[in-house]
Amino acid sequence: MLLLFHGSDEFSAREELARLRETGGFDYNQDTFTGDEADFSHLRNICDTLPFLSERRLVVVLGLPKRKRGAGDDSEGDAPAAEASAKPAGKGKKGKSGGADPRAFIQALADYAEHVPETTTLVILVGEQLDAASPLLKAAQQHGKVRTFITPKGAALEQWVAKRAEATGATITPDAIRLLVDLIGDNLRLLAHEVEKLSVYVGRGGRIGVEQARALTPEVSQSRIFDLTDALARRDRSRALALLHELLANGEQPLGIVALTAAQTRALIQVKALSERGMRSPQIAQVAGMAPFVVDKSLPLARQFSFAQLEAAHRALLDTDIALKSSRMSPELALDLLTLQFGEVTRDS
Repeated sequence: MLLLFHGSDEFSAREELARLRETGGFDYNQDTFTGDEADFSHLRNICDTLPFLSERRLVVVLGLPKRKRGAGDDSEGDAPAAEASAKPAGKGKKGKSGGADPRAFIQALADYAEHVPETTTLVILVGEQLDAASPLLKAAQQHGKVRTFITPKGAALEQWVAKRAEATGATITPDAIRLLVDLIGDNLRLLAHEVEKLSVYVGRGGRIGVEQARALTPEVSQSRIFDLTDALARRDRSRALALLHELLANGEQPLGIVALTAAQTRALIQVKALSERGMRSPQIAQVAGMAPFVVDKSLPLARQFSFAQLEAAHRALLDTDIALKSSRMSPELALDLLTLQFGEVTRDS
């Protein structure tokens, strides 16, 4: 079976994937690839292999490969899909794409959809909504199942927070929900973390109010993240590294720092785009669904970046997120490298 999870709400998609891992009976027959590194021939060989001491095998592809910046037009998909499978198979769970054409890789996945063995569940998780013309989306609709995960906004986001609290055995007041949303925005990973922390604080059956939310939410950390991004925009690496290690010393989790910085980078992209359309701060806040204080802090920062720099920074954040989750390097090293790469983007672009 082919399962395609796509949409802006990658957090909920990953939670659904975690539930599948726990309940699918795959045991040790689980392999995970990242789209930018996966070799299609190796991926297909894994999918076609019968599971060992289990009835089913799970194969996961996290993200899809994208054309490298600066690559010529020839890399965009004029080559046949077979080109993706012409590369030698990689070793271990993650093969190397070796510069394979992204379009060819995606087309190869689409062509393979109807050939996925009954003993294999192939999950492709894409952190953006695919276009209706996508060959992979069409193939999954015809030969598998598609789930679209869209980040909730407005009242739907507030309902999401309330249900999240209920699932932890607590309740939360409407005012406390609004405070959390104002401080954190629509970053579901951070919202879930804060709701869980508050639920533990009030105890099972307890009620989360504004007082508890205000005392325990990361308002100070978010402010320091703004300072960190400001230092990066000013090319002040020494200040940026000092702020980074201050956050770590204060107990902020590495993934939390990455998530906050990614949320701010997305906010900068939105604010910059709307600002260049002639919108002022109150209108930007209303259209983007952001807290007014976030827009006010983001506007001067957004002017210091180009869109290309912000997109490159966001890619660096994604790479760091993957490195942290796969334990490829220590958290301190991964974040130090992020800070240096982020600075290089703003300097060299």
